Amino acid sequence: MAKPNRYSEQKLWADWKESEDPEAGNLLVEKYMPLVSFHSQRISASLPKSVNKEDIKSLGLMGLYDALKKFDPARDLKFDTYASFRIRGAILDGLRKEDWLPRGTREKAKKIETKIEELEQKHLRRITAAEVAEQLNMTEEEVHQTMTEHLFANVLSMDEQIHDHEDSEGKRFVLKDEKADLPEDVLVKGELIQELTAEITKLSEKEQLVLSLFYHEELTLTEIGEVLSLSTSRISQIHSKALFKLKNQLVKINNPVHG
Repeated sequence: MAKPNRYSEQKLWADWKESEDPEAGNLLVEKYMPLVSFHSQRISASLPKSVNKEDIKSLGLMGLYDALKKFDPARDLKFDTYASFRIRGAILDGLRKEDWLPRGTREKAKKIETKIEELEQKHLRRITAAEVAEQLNMTEEEVHQTMTEHLFANVLSMDEQIHDHEDSEGKRFVLKDEKADLPEDVLVKGELIQELTAEITKLSEKEQLVLSLFYHEELTLTEIGEVLSLSTSRISQIHSKALFKLKNQLVKINNPVHG
């Protein structure tokens, strides 16, 4: 079906807002469904394989429908931008409620973090995933994957707070923090973000580029692979390795009281 042109889209919005005309609603959903696919794929990139990707897409579709019901075409805001807040927020909200990270992964991540701390105190230097893997009888890939899954919520929480505070409608999807508005907490978080930024500059050029393309430019891992002429699995490895290196800083930023 051909995409509606500008005039017909305005007519669709008028019909939808006036009487929630089902046909107009279906055509608008069809037009903006690529947004659901895009955000579902991005978020699914770091989820365990046990999480049903269709469930993620269903959550995103609920977010799109919510956006259609609440969006005011008269506002000086593009629907793509507004819908993206709603879609991503609905997916994250659903993941938080379902507690998608398996208990076994949480326990494994705790063992890895404990071993990292033990080895860092012993050697007084940054510990590699290979060293942790050897100590815990795991593969290096298993260590990377576990920590990527464990830190996923923290990474998205940071990203969500940055974007959602640009639009008040998106704030409902940010986990409530009673101390978030205290000046001292804002100052501490700002300092920790500076520390993380400094740590990112210590990553390899390729690791920095992958993080930038994924979190800033919002490319998928497959798209990054095409840009860098590498396989998606290789990009995933680089992404996971970079997050592993940033583990302590990411935890501090998301848990300032304990940092």
